[in-house]
Amino acid sequence: MEFRVRDLGCRRGGRAVIAHLSFDLAAGQAILLRGPNGSGKTTLLRTLAGLQPEAAGDAGGMAAEAVYAGHADGVKAALSVAENLGFWAEVLGAAPGAAGRAMAAFGLGGLRDRPAGWLSAGQRRRLGLARLLVDPRRVWLLDEPTVSLDAASVATLERVIAEHLAAGGAAIIATHVAAGPAGARVIDLAAHAARAAGVAGGAFDEALT
Repeated sequence: MEFRVRDLGCRRGGRAVIAHLSFDLAAGQAILLRGPNGSGKTTLLRTLAGLQPEAAGDAGGMAAEAVYAGHADGVKAALSVAENLGFWAEVLGAAPGAAGRAMAAFGLGGLRDRPAGWLSAGQRRRLGLARLLVDPRRVWLLDEPTVSLDAASVATLERVIAEHLAAGGAAIIATHVAAGPAGARVIDLAAHAARAAGVAGGAFDEALT
């Protein structure tokens, strides 16, 4: 599994926010997206996920293998924790027992029968993230995944991401605060925009640190 993003341009509200972005993503790799609000982190993730079209260039066909976890948790309030995960597992064609393993991984077993509408913000966030573990797609596109999580839940998420990478998955994570998986590379979108503006004649490979 390898994706080659080349000369990618992204727009938000009719305005270009990313231009001439190129990078590779392979199995076992993670990339952190850095940059201030408005630098295009969410727009880039949505473009890679196929939720909006490229303004220019090539997103590398990542959408076919990508699951996007954005700011909304995607939780149905009237369903219990177990029913939410069971619904996702059935729709996504998860392996038998995947919903139970996802609940256990995110410490939701004791809440399995609680309606999602009764959960705290942190519990809802954990339930939304647990959906990743019932989705067979191998690329995780995570937009500020630590929002509303306490320190213990952040540690759980970091472990889950590390296990996903070790199993041959990949991840691109937009975050202001998390250090990210060991060995993760960084794309600073604000710095990239400054470099791209100074490059004449087209695309260049993004420097990943």
